[in-house]
Amino acid sequence: MTTEPFTAEEQNGVLAGPIRRPVNLSRDAAGSIHDDATAQTLGFRGGTVAGNIHCEQFPPLLLARFGDGWRQRGGLSLHFLNATTDGEPVQAFVGAAETLADGVRRAPVWMETPEGVRVCEGTAWAGGADPDSALRQRVAQQRPATELRILRASHVGDRVHDVPSRLDSKTALRRLEGVTEPLPEYRDAALFGGLVAAPAVAIDALRAVEKPLFPTDGDFVGMFGAIELEFLDGPVFLDRDYLADGRVLALGESPKTEVAWYESTLREAKDGRPVARLVMMSRLLKASSTHWA
Repeated sequence: MTTEPFTAEEQNGVLAGPIRRPVNLSRDAAGSIHDDATAQTLGFRGGTVAGNIHCEQFPPLLLARFGDGWRQRGGLSLHFLNATTDGEPVQAFVGAAETLADGVRRAPVWMETPEGVRVCEGTAWAGGADPDSALRQRVAQQRPATELRILRASHVGDRVHDVPSRLDSKTALRRLEGVTEPLPEYRDAALFGGLVAAPAVAIDALRAVEKPLFPTDGDFVGMFGAIELEFLDGPVFLDRDYLADGRVLALGESPKTEVAWYESTLREAKDGRPVARLVMMSRLLKASSTHWA
């Protein structure tokens, strides 16, 4: 966890956060894209920092831009462009907000290295839904796949329902040591009536649909290509029982990857109230699979 206080600077309508050095928290996960040896075998400089870790650098900027309403009815939509490795410096930015016809406020967001390499880009919003978010537009433009091997058992429109999901505070609180921008509500339950899940942890709750939604056989290495976290009636809490519903939005491919887009909705287990929604795009690396050997 960073010990340097958060400060934001605004210039020409753009809010810039401090330069941070995100930790590759999964670097010991042998055989994953976060493992140095595996990543280098697949052509990367080293084990990559997960995209959901980069999401955690934006909330203080979004709260500064949109106010507390972002926690309850707002979102962050990011497409990842260039991978970073453990401890590499990056900086998050939020541009000026525009007000849409329905009163929702939307702003461009991005992250760069000090050298100006764009790590990710997209949009953020508050005050309601944004059907034209950065990732919703990308899903609509996805070309259908013509040859899938790792994902051959999956189909657009496949659904799963009522997948149990619960975020354990003991695990989540240990993980806070690596959060680049810790907020008080991650540790103080009195602020919101429970311990609030940091973005990467909330995303894990919504990812509970992945295994039942995507039946695969054989080993492969995957990596996050895009993440959109939207609060429908947030925030997401630790130590609370949820149910997740998922559906496949699109399937695609590139010369080096198979591509899976899905949507997941998290509901309160006790009353079915929708709390959060995730749009995720994962890249499955062909070079890591015997199906493409």
